[in-house]
Amino acid sequence: MRRPIASAARAAVGRGVRAKVAPFRKGQDLMTEQTKTAEAFATVLRTRRSIDLYEPTPVDPAVLLEAIDVARWAPNHKLTQPWRFYLVGPQTAAAIIELAAEIDTAKKGERAGDARRARWKAVPGFFVLTCVRSDSPMQEHEDYGACCCAAENLMLYLWQRGIGTKWSTGRVTHDPRFYELLGIDATKETVVGFFFYGVPKVVPEQKRKPLEEIVLRRP
Repeated sequence: MRRPIASAARAAVGRGVRAKVAPFRKGQDLMTEQTKTAEAFATVLRTRRSIDLYEPTPVDPAVLLEAIDVARWAPNHKLTQPWRFYLVGPQTAAAIIELAAEIDTAKKGERAGDARRARWKAVPGFFVLTCVRSDSPMQEHEDYGACCCAAENLMLYLWQRGIGTKWSTGRVTHDPRFYELLGIDATKETVVGFFFYGVPKVVPEQKRKPLEEIVLRRP
């Protein structure tokens, strides 16, 4: 009679061990998947670049809307959601390009204006990000920071989809005529950036300072 009892006990112990091992293995598999996901995400963060040269291939407008949907989940103090996205169509894009060329011509000469016009005409798509103004300087400062976070979300999403961007804050974005072309009330919104987007033709190399130069430790 002892053998069956011993066998049953060993079987019960075996089942218990297997029951404990299974969740452990599942936990290991989960950790492995999380590590792979984190590494893939880190690669997107490290490899994103500002793109100057694009392929002529247009980007599906639905993809840009998907990126904006992701962008709006950026952190924002008091949930003000201060961002506004202006999708620039061909007519408005042409007017902005001419304005930029005019500004460059006035400042640097006709040759510079022509160069600006040629470069920007080769860009497949544009959009503008603005930030809603606030009566509180502190809130306006925080809202601008939130819009910058939204911009980074958007650019990273597009990069992961194989689409490059460039965030411009050049002279044209400070010109009152730029606001007029887009129908932006400068008393209510401020331009955070004029963005180019499209499939990259050339991806530039980049470097960053080592951690030792940017991390400051305090006791």
